[in-house]
Amino acid sequence: QVQLEESGGGLVQPGGSLRLSCAASGIVFSNFDMRWYRQAPGNQREFVALITRGGDTNYAASVKGRFTISRDNAKNTVYLQMNSLKFQDTAVYYCYLQRFARNYWGQGTQVTVSS
Repeated sequence: QVQLEESGGGLVQPGGSLRLSCAASGIVFSNFDMRWYRQAPGNQREFVALITRGGDTNYAASVKGRFTISRDNAKNTVYLQMNSLKFQDTAVYYCYLQRFARNYWGQGTQVTVSS
């Protein structure tokens, strides 16, 4: 059974940093591309970052240069380091993977950027 569990969200001031983690179980983690998405109130869920099983990365334009995605295959965990946070980064952040054409999401972790 595939499970994804995010952690690390919280309240942070503009310009601050947070690191999100997503622990995966039920899969051979190193075989899968991993993604982060986010959803702000009233908005559709949007892509944030991707790390392939080979370690290549890709980012949404809105976070490029501020966020860094990484993975630790020994810990079955993907990370999202978020720096220079802005009000508009406030959202629930989800990790995601696709396995055998089926989509898997974590429960999400809330990030609130507020002064």
